[in-house]
Amino acid sequence: MASRERETFLNLRLLRYWVVVVEEGSFTAAAKRLSITQPSLSQQIRSLERWFGGPLLTRTPSGAVLTPAGRALLPEARAILATAARARRTTREALRLEAGTLEIASYSSLAAGRLLPSIRRWHEVHAGMTIRVRELIHRTLADSVARGIADLGIGAPPPRWTGPLEHLGYEELVVVMPLDDPMLASERPIPLEALAAREWVLYERGVGLADLVSSACAHVGFQPRSAVETSHVEAAARLAAAGLGPALVPAKNAPPEVSPTVRRVTPTPVWEVAAFTPSAWTSAASAFLAILGDQEWEDPPADSFVVTLG
Repeated sequence: MASRERETFLNLRLLRYWVVVVEEGSFTAAAKRLSITQPSLSQQIRSLERWFGGPLLTRTPSGAVLTPAGRALLPEARAILATAARARRTTREALRLEAGTLEIASYSSLAAGRLLPSIRRWHEVHAGMTIRVRELIHRTLADSVARGIADLGIGAPPPRWTGPLEHLGYEELVVVMPLDDPMLASERPIPLEALAAREWVLYERGVGLADLVSSACAHVGFQPRSAVETSHVEAAARLAAAGLGPALVPAKNAPPEVSPTVRRVTPTPVWEVAAFTPSAWTSAASAFLAILGDQEWEDPPADSFVVTLG
């Protein structure tokens, strides 16, 4: 039974060997490329010719030459091998989505805010695949993704990025005020320049949000003075609500318990969020991008301006 099966089905390995002989123009060069001995390669090609029922190559002093049957077979052989390779690649990528790990590199603020619904949805759709989020500071994110530590990075678009990049949307910055602040008496947006004389809850140097806050305040003509600094966005919100001064935080990162102290600011600072990868998107990264695309990204208000990370 096994012998009849071997005779019935085309052996893709033998077909590949034959195509390599055709491409190299000689058995000697093909054997070297395939890392097998020349006698073994000759035997494999004879087996393939027996399967087809006739000679496919003619040996000449200058090398191996296609017979008429070989010329007819060559385009079909290449198509068969390409289809087999594509089928293997597609199947292996699908299997990796069933059992494997998706690596994402991003900022702590995004991981704890904007990305949460997409991560939750990923586990519903791809329950067998682990998702790992590497939380990095802005100054190391792009370099780390370029070195291949993750399937994709999510954050501010890196300048001069040469790989694939997808714009996702904008994040709005809101202000958290001290609980007893008179400006909270109204629900209206707070003019950002009205906070110029305050002492602020700021972010430590190197944290991307520190650049965003500096850029936002500079847009209306001042640099904030520090009352206290932290590296964590939720800590900044709680410190602000506790009375240490205003703090700018991404809207999705304001903890629910401080919501009475949160107001929009005018003009409205927003920052761009993008997904990027060093070369081609992996199947897992593409699947996560699709989930991110289904998430609602609010349009920036009419008075918004884009703040940047240094």
